[in-house]
Amino acid sequence: MSAAALADKSGPGAFGSTADGASPPAPAKSLKVLLYSDDAQVRESLRLALGTRPDPDLPALALEEFATSPALIERMDAAVKGVRADLVILDGEAVPVGGMGLARQLKDEIYQCPPLLVLTGRAQDGWLATWARADAVVSHPIDPVRLAEVAVGLLRSRVG
Repeated sequence: MSAAALADKSGPGAFGSTADGASPPAPAKSLKVLLYSDDAQVRESLRLALGTRPDPDLPALALEEFATSPALIERMDAAVKGVRADLVILDGEAVPVGGMGLARQLKDEIYQCPPLLVLTGRAQDGWLATWARADAVVSHPIDPVRLAEVAVGLLRSRVG
């Protein structure tokens, strides 16, 4: 059959349908991941470690970056109003507001707070993250494989 004959048979929009003529399933909504650090290099490291799809079984990630705690808190308040977040990654070494104190504040103030992953300066600081009620901890320097594994584990709980 010629290409022209195929084009005539397929009709408009045929490439956007399945073999049985039904429309393909809508793409899954992206998972919102918020990255907080006052250090642009840390945010870049997080962005590169996570990529857009750290696990093929999960929807793509939509990353939002925050350099200040007021901006992150404002975004988290928007989450209460329906603009959800699926994971928040907080740099425990950020200044002037560190991720540890911010984690505790978010857990205290945000109803159904999304999972919080805190980056600590040292592996020995994990106990501080427990005090802050973080859901997971990864220490600096950022190991991209470890960060992605931990983030995927937390994100799986958000996918229903």
